[in-house]
Amino acid sequence: MKYLGLAYFTPEKFTALPPDAVKAIVSQCPAMDEKMRATGKVRVSASLGDLENWRTLRPRAGKTQITDGPYIESKEVVGGLFIIEADSHDEALRIAAMHPAAQIGEEGDWAVELIPIEFYLEP
Repeated sequence: MKYLGLAYFTPEKFTALPPDAVKAIVSQCPAMDEKMRATGKVRVSASLGDLENWRTLRPRAGKTQITDGPYIESKEVVGGLFIIEADSHDEALRIAAMHPAAQIGEEGDWAVELIPIEFYLEP
């Protein structure tokens, strides 16, 4: 079974941290990401770009409407994603718990949401 992991953060809290604190947090991420990938179960891992470049596309009156920014009015936004292929839900949880957003970054309100994938199409 495949699972989608969404890594959330609160931009206002994270950007309010002193630069040295951000650097200290972010510097821990590569080793944690590598540990997660070393399981052999991670199919995709990505960090998302700056929020000011996000666009939302919606169907409106038979046309595609494009607007700026995240479509959800929320204090938290998705900052990264990953896909795990696990033999069980418990295994997926164990692997997702290795993600930096599940272990560090409490100051920026980091969190991981793990969602079973019903349909997955690979090229």
